[in-house]
This record gives sequence, C-alpha cells and structure tokens, in this order.
Amino acid sequence: MDFYIFSDEYFMEEAIKEAKAAEEEGEVPIGAVVVWKKKIIARSHNMTERLNDVTAHAEMLAITAATNYIGGKYLKGCTLYVTIEPCPMCASALAWAQLGKIVFGAHDPKHGYSLISSSLLHPQTVITSGIREKECASIMSEFFKKRRI
Repeated sequence: MDFYIFSDEYFMEEAIKEAKAAEEEGEVPIGAVVVWKKKIIARSHNMTERLNDVTAHAEMLAITAATNYIGGKYLKGCTLYVTIEPCPMCASALAWAQLGKIVFGAHDPKHGYSLISSSLLHPQTVITSGIREKECASIMSEFFKKRRI
C-alpha cells in the first residue's frame, strides 16, 4: 500500500506488521509502535505466551522500550499506534507515561478501556480511532476463528 510516509496509516501499517508477527508466534495478534519526532522508537507485539506474563501486552512492552530509548519515564511528545483499543491495564500505564497521543485501529468491545471509562487515560492525551479499522479487526477475528476450529 502506498501511504504518505508520516501519516497515521503509515505508522498503523507498522503496528499491523507487529500484530502479524504476534500471530505467527501464536500470540493474540496485537501490535504497537511508538513514534517520537516522526521516528519509530519502539515496536512490540503481545508476548504473554512467550514470556509467561499476563502483563506482556504490546502496549506495555512498547512503553518500556520507548522510555528506555528516550531515557525518561514520560512519553509526552510520543504517539502510540496500536491495532486494537488498549485494555484498562494498558490505558492506565499509558496515563502514567503521559503519552501525548494514542491512535488505535479497532475498538475492543469485550476488553477495551472505554468499557470502563475514558478517564483512565491522561487528560491531555489525544485519541484517534478507526485507522485501518477493518483490517485490524479482521486480524483479531480470523485469529480467534482459527482457534475455535
């Protein structure tokens, strides 16, 4: 696909690549990248099975990698691109990291943070949703459809 180099679609494509890597490893296919100054500084995907750690969500791992890259615990000038709406745990961690912006592909009607409250996020965090929504949702639904067979 031909996306403008620093567009939401471009960076979501990178998150989708991470989601597909998770799927290949048998993980729930959620991918994330963190962008700072138009550069990807962190990328990750779910690794709960590999690490035997229920907190090893794509967002949590991306936060750690991004703060290590920046050398500080706050991500105020950063944008997280994630294929699926963050869960309440990840949303709370993103609030503590004071992330500047979150862009997610598809809503998670069963586990997304918005089921509880959008106030889980930092009040200054900008939210954009629906970027490559159908593709992000399809990756998840196909993954679970295969597991039920």
